[in-house]
Amino acid sequence: MAIITISREMGTGAYAVAKELAKRLKYTLIDRVKIEELAPSYGLTNEILERVDEKPPSYRTAEDRLQAAHLATMELILLESAKKGNVILYGRGGQDLIKGLKNVLKVRFIAPFEDRVEKFAEREWIDPDLARELIRKSDHQLGGFIHFYFNRNWSDPLAYDLIFNTTLFAHNSMVECIVAASKDPRLKEDEEESMTLLDDLILAKRVEVELLKSPLARALKFHISAEDGVVTLSGHVQADDEIEEAGRIALAVDGVSDVENELDVLSYKPVKD
Repeated sequence: MAIITISREMGTGAYAVAKELAKRLKYTLIDRVKIEELAPSYGLTNEILERVDEKPPSYRTAEDRLQAAHLATMELILLESAKKGNVILYGRGGQDLIKGLKNVLKVRFIAPFEDRVEKFAEREWIDPDLARELIRKSDHQLGGFIHFYFNRNWSDPLAYDLIFNTTLFAHNSMVECIVAASKDPRLKEDEEESMTLLDDLILAKRVEVELLKSPLARALKFHISAEDGVVTLSGHVQADDEIEEAGRIALAVDGVSDVENELDVLSYKPVKD
């Protein structure tokens, strides 16, 4: 069956729909609760998740690069969960992480701003002005996360297969529609090819995690791809020995059979103010 990804604006009630959808389809909902459950086996704590979850990464300092490594590890949780099948990836750029897979149903939930404020304030028993502030900040953060990390407009309608205005539809109606769409035979036909591609994405992400955790993250600007166990590294480093070290780190990752190292040395002189 299809992998379902959910993108949502705060205050739309999307989480309740996702929970009901998971129950109906007997899917595993990969949300913050599930990620926290799986995180310890990946070396992540709840404190780390709080710092990196759906927040734009940076690479300016050693601490920033460590945060990027943590974020990549959290993404690995999503990818490996998707590999098990029958999952709903809730937020966190799920549809972008598995870009290229054809057995994916991409769903988005939206609603007018003031409707979201009213619903959120009522649900959380908070003042509407506070609800406005929280929703405005959430929209900015989530949209910024997708733009920064995946170079995509979060609200682009063409990025999704189904878009629901939750002000207009009852939960049951949205669940029924998504269930029907997830059973479209065209999604099933592409499943085998998609799972092969997902294996490649997982391997590339494992290599990315290890490179980001290494001292090379200071100097490495890279792109990683994988196919049938062969990992290709491209981009640049600042010295010849760093090319060899990056290849060594990648080759040590479980599942990597060979490394095609296309990294280049980029020399530069600091610009004086």
